[in-house]
This record gives sequence, C-alpha cells and structure tokens, in this order.
Amino acid sequence: MKKIILLFLLIFAFVKTHTQNYQISFAGTGASTTVDSVKVENLTQCTETRLGGSDTLQLTGTVGINELNTGADNTMHIYPNPITGNCTIDFEATTQGKTTIGLYDITGKRILQVQELLLKGHHTYNLNGISSGVYFIKIASNKYSYASKIVSSNTNATSDTPEIKHIGTTPNIDKQSTTSNTGKMIDLKSSKSLIDMQYTTGDRLKLTGKSGIYRTVFMLVPTQNQTVTFIFVACTDVDKNDYSVVQIGTQLWMAENLKTTHYRNSTSIPNVTDNTQWINLITGAYCDYNNTPSNSAIYGKLYNWYAVNNSLNIAPADWHVATDAEWTTLITYLGGFEVAGGKLKENCNAFWSSPNAGATNETGFTALSGGDRYNGTFDYIGNYSCWWSSTEYNATNAWFRDMTYINSQVIQSTSSKQNGLYVRCVRD
Repeated sequence: MKKIILLFLLIFAFVKTHTQNYQISFAGTGASTTVDSVKVENLTQCTETRLGGSDTLQLTGTVGINELNTGADNTMHIYPNPITGNCTIDFEATTQGKTTIGLYDITGKRILQVQELLLKGHHTYNLNGISSGVYFIKIASNKYSYASKIVSSNTNATSDTPEIKHIGTTPNIDKQSTTSNTGKMIDLKSSKSLIDMQYTTGDRLKLTGKSGIYRTVFMLVPTQNQTVTFIFVACTDVDKNDYSVVQIGTQLWMAENLKTTHYRNSTSIPNVTDNTQWINLITGAYCDYNNTPSNSAIYGKLYNWYAVNNSLNIAPADWHVATDAEWTTLITYLGGFEVAGGKLKENCNAFWSSPNAGATNETGFTALSGGDRYNGTFDYIGNYSCWWSSTEYNATNAWFRDMTYINSQVIQSTSSKQNGLYVRCVRD
C-alpha cells in the first residue's frame, strides 16, 4: 500500500513540474475602455468558460503535490473519505474574502467550481453527485489555500451532476454569489475574481471580449502572465445585430457571417422561400438555410449576389462586403490556398463533418459549414460552405470562396449570381 501511495505522489510531482500556470487579465481600448465579459475557448482541448471583464483567468495545469496540504496543521477535513454518496467538507477561512472551491478529476480536469464571499470563520459544505474515482478538491483565496484527495466508490452517480452546497458556518457567512460548474460568475460584477481553466503549455485560446455593443476576438498561446487588450470597433447592422471582429494581418474581418434582413437605409431585403422563385430572381434576396430561422442564428443568412451588389449596401456602417482581392490578401497572408482553409475553419468539429481536415481556427475567423442554396436547393450543410465576394466575374456570375471538410483549402471560383451563399465583411 505504501508503494502505491508513493507512486501516486511521484506521478503528481512529475506532472506539476511539467505544467505552467498563467494569469491573464483584460483591458479595452478603441471605442470602449471597459470589458464587460470574456468568453474563453481552449481550441486545443475544445473547452470553454466565461468570466467577467474585471476577473482574472487563471490557466492551471493540474493539482500538484506541492499544493496538497497534508501536515498536522491542515485545517480542512473531509468525512467520510472514501465516500459512497456524499461527504462533508470543513475548513477554516482565516480572513474574509472571495473563496474558490474547485473539484478536479485525477487528470487535473476541473469537474466543478463555486465561488463565494466568505467571512472569517469555520465553514461546512456538502459534496455529492460524483461517480466512482479519485478526485482532488482545492479551496483557495488570496490569503489561504487547502487541497486534498477524495476517493469515491459511488457507482450510482454516473448520471448525476456534481454539486457542492454550503450547510453551515461559525460565524454566519455573508454569501454574495456562486458560480456554476462552468465557472461563470453570477452577481459579482463589482468585484474581481480568479477563474480557473485547465491548460497545457502550447494550447491555443480564442478570447472574445464584450463591451456593450462591441465584441472583439483575440487569439493567444500564453507563455507568461499578461494583460490582453481588446481593441473594440463597432460592427452593428441596421437590424442591431452586433458582430464579433478579428484582426488577421492588416485586415479587420467580421468573425461571423452577416445576418441582416435590411439594407443599410432600412429597406427590407425580401425573404424568398420558394425554390422556383429563388432561381428566377434578378434582384436581391435572402433566406435561412432550409428556410429555418434558427439556422441563421448559428450560420448567418444566405444571400444571392444581387443583394450583395445592391447600391443600398448590405454591410454595416464603416464596413463592406469583402472583395475578391481582399480574400486573396487574407489567403496569401495565411500561406496560400492549400492551407488557409484549415486556419480559418472552426476546429472542434461542432459544425463540420469528420475529418474536418487541417482545421485549427488559429485565426479566430471561425468559418462554419453552413451549406448553400444552389439552384434553389439547400444542401451540403456540415460538409461545405461558401462566401460571396463583391467582385463580378461576368453578367451572370460572381467570384466566391469555398471551404470543405475533406481538405484545408480555400478555393476561388465563380457562381451564378442567383445562388445563395454567406457573406463576410471587412472594415473600410
């Protein structure tokens, strides 16, 4: 038994020496100097969390041996342990302040996190809903930190959601807020918090900062503690859709597809659902994929080229539909058409069929496979997607770009102006 424990401790000591923790804070500049919230997506692990703009993101490897409080002065107690259903956790808050309680599995993946503002004193929590296995619980504030192992033999909890609840305090606790097991803050807008997220050195993060109507994407592979400054720029269409934007090389692109139903002067763009009517159009129109509005919330609207080219202007103010030359600039910056698609495509296979070849989304462009409307018919969602340019080829065709799940290319081609494709805009 002693040999097993020693081996276990050595494994965690090794893991600890091969991980690096970083703290990332946030600031704003440009159209706004404040940050309301940040969505953090780990594109390598395909995980995400959300935090307040004043919060600090703490990227953690795993709970290491030097974080385990095993001495006689340990003021956290867990009983019973091993557990079969639930257990009680007692600990001492040595000072008043914000305290984070995190539960991690044996790989270091966070299972559950709550955060509360505690008064100085003795606190008791109940933990339940964890399935059979080995876990670590970590309790930390800026003044104290405890960690310990929990062994569960609860084979009946595989479908339960782990939960931790406060059940007692001496003296009474001033509970201000909690977070869900995703780490999202609730009702702590005026204070700063430390939000954990599992991280392995080299992971790529997509950070989306929000401030009022402004949303900016920032791509990061952390190598140190730092402050990320979001450059906020307005990108709002006449329907009041606010779009995320991302800087790629010298260009500022929309980081999602256009979804307006009006031209810039508020004139309606006709929504044409009938296939025969669609293929006979020589004026602007839009549709939802498969005539299902919920698809447009994800993928944006499909437009024929007549809407793209309309003098009333389909783009948000200070933006324009990307020209074919601007698409070429983007693709050249990313290393050419053979590899650019991989750098532009969403990479966690939530919106592309397997194998989604070459996808990394390292640009933050987040191209989704929304299909198209070809000869009036909707098809290829999951496998294929294409985007109009504003550049005409001839009287009946215009230039567009497409990407597919089977390779990492961005193909330049022409299509009938009557087909329904997606639209991305570039800042003027």
